[in-house]
Amino acid sequence: MNTTALRLAAATLAALALAGAAACSDPSDEDLDLPTNDDIAALFTEWNDALATGNPETVAALYAPDAVLIPTVSNVVRTDHAGIVDYFTGFLPSRPSAVIEQSTINVLDADNAIDTGTYRFTLHQAQGPETVDARFTFVYQRRDDQWLIVNHHSSEMPEP
Repeated sequence: MNTTALRLAAATLAALALAGAAACSDPSDEDLDLPTNDDIAALFTEWNDALATGNPETVAALYAPDAVLIPTVSNVVRTDHAGIVDYFTGFLPSRPSAVIEQSTINVLDADNAIDTGTYRFTLHQAQGPETVDARFTFVYQRRDDQWLIVNHHSSEMPEP
């Protein structure tokens, strides 16, 4: 198994472990400062607004240094800051914007949350606007009081 596949598997297992730990935690141990679903939903809005800047560094700054990005319109898994910047350098010229169609937010604990669902991208191509329907998973982690994306998987819907 190559290094990228191992990192992806590790990130996925970590997200699943966090979900399992949250499900088994004692409610008396829960932090009173849990983020709300609206707090987590706002992280998507921040990401979408960053896309609108057209600046790959602005978007990449929302990802943790060790984040994993499995992007919608690339076959290459990105596992570091430079790779994430590279992806958005190629993606942002189409002036993408996304609208969430369906979302399920799971707040795991005070510092971890997952937002999973579907969204519709509008891409502005030379021949006119194009829409792409995709599934997404954002795994967020609060680090040093800042919410960062630690895992982002987006894939085009397989059925029309």
